Amino acid sequence: MIAGLSVAGLMLPEAVAYAAIAGLPPGRALVAAVAGGLAYALIGQSRFAIIAPTSSSAAILAAALATLPGTASDKAMLATAMVAIVAALFGVIALFRLGGLAGFIARPVLRGFAFGLAITIILRQLPSLTGLHLAAPNIFLLVGRLASQTQAMSLYSILIGGAALAAILAIRRAGKLPGALIVLGCGVGLASLVDLPAHGVALVGPIAIVLDKPSLPNFGFQTWSHLVQLALPLTLILFAESWGTMRALALRHGDTLSANRELGALGGANLVAALFQGMPVGAGFSAGSASEAAGASSQLSAAVASFALAALVVFAGSAVARIPEPVLAAVVIAALTHALAIGPFSRLFRIDRDQWIALAAVAGVIGFGVLNGMLIAVALSVGVLLHRLSRPTISELGRIGTSHDFVDRARHDDAGLVDGIAIYRPNAPLFFANADMALAAVGKLAVRHPAGTQVILSLEESNDFDSSAVEVLAEFEKLIQNRGMVLRLARTHDRVRELLTAAGLTELASDAGFSVADSVEAAQRKGL
Repeated sequence: MIAGLSVAGLMLPEAVAYAAIAGLPPGRALVAAVAGGLAYALIGQSRFAIIAPTSSSAAILAAALATLPGTASDKAMLATAMVAIVAALFGVIALFRLGGLAGFIARPVLRGFAFGLAITIILRQLPSLTGLHLAAPNIFLLVGRLASQTQAMSLYSILIGGAALAAILAIRRAGKLPGALIVLGCGVGLASLVDLPAHGVALVGPIAIVLDKPSLPNFGFQTWSHLVQLALPLTLILFAESWGTMRALALRHGDTLSANRELGALGGANLVAALFQGMPVGAGFSAGSASEAAGASSQLSAAVASFALAALVVFAGSAVARIPEPVLAAVVIAALTHALAIGPFSRLFRIDRDQWIALAAVAGVIGFGVLNGMLIAVALSVGVLLHRLSRPTISELGRIGTSHDFVDRARHDDAGLVDGIAIYRPNAPLFFANADMALAAVGKLAVRHPAGTQVILSLEESNDFDSSAVEVLAEFEKLIQNRGMVLRLARTHDRVRELLTAAGLTELASDAGFSVADSVEAAQRKGL
């Protein structure tokens, strides 16, 4: 409950800010946060995810609405329709169990995504923290404009925002108290005692909540088809941001999530948000981080946050209007401070694996936005994987003493050769992209041995073949035979045996051993 109350203090300023980005009334963002958050709490699995409007989805929604004709009321209906389409698209993805596509987002990508997104959100809060009203299409322009307007910054805004940030961090260290709500309350009290606008400190202002009867707009087919095209990038950004947030937070605590269930829950949350004429919703990183920092242990925190947000708007509307904007910015920044840990990156450098992929995700999100940054990092991770698979290393195996253990001779000095037998292992699954290169490398090593040598190829890394690999293996067998040698397979999986038999390589399949030791014994018997 404490976690939910703490998050409610963050959801309020975020909803106001994201509605402004989308060009919609703040009430639509607040209704979406309450309705969508409750719907997810009933369906979703993540204990940290807080479903509400996000900055990235608000920006894409604004760009989409800008391309559509009509009055403000027309665009409000079009926005509702787009939210409904997003819900339908998430439902289709979950129904056809396409959540496995999320597996292409590697963990280093998620960690880089989280770090880059935290930096992006924090930098976008600086104008509100300094009393400036700036907008920029990217972070670099925003920072440049901030640097050029230092003289126009409000000292009072900076002092109030800095004090609020310090207070939240101090309360966090003291224990599990709703620091955001406490600081927001202090901000309201200060605004009641001092005329802050006269000192250049902006206030949130009144927020109107209008609840219409749940309904979906009635458009023609042509309008709906055009809206589907506009909703596709909106769905992609919510998918990338939400799953990235959910999985990144789950990884920190060893939680397991089902991608299909989470996508279905996002679809349900957006459907409820559409019925109440709200904005598109997803799992925002700042709110999720705040929930994690406050110690959320179940989806009950999200439900408490939604109810608390509703209570704040309904029963404390006049107080909410007096919240200073620098205090709101401080609440958002405080929620993201612990997401800036460099420990996960240090570990990647220590094990010398995927560190550049993680840093590319950070740079991509900062430089190109959430969706493009995620796509760049995913493409890079897949590219690195394909590069590794396409250039597998080849190990020459030797026997340890008289045991049945055969290991890489380059790593084990006590592994000896077996007379008349050469044993090699490609250290990657063989498929169309690497079979030619891998077996050509084995062939270069094998031809160093005299005629009559029996060559054993260990296939422990390959549990299946595609047609290209089968053809390359057949050509490799002919090469070995032409050199006066014999080819045997070891560590051969059943599916590979069946495939080789079907391809006409019956003798190669029938002589294949289940272990390297078996193949060596068979080769020695034939040699005798």
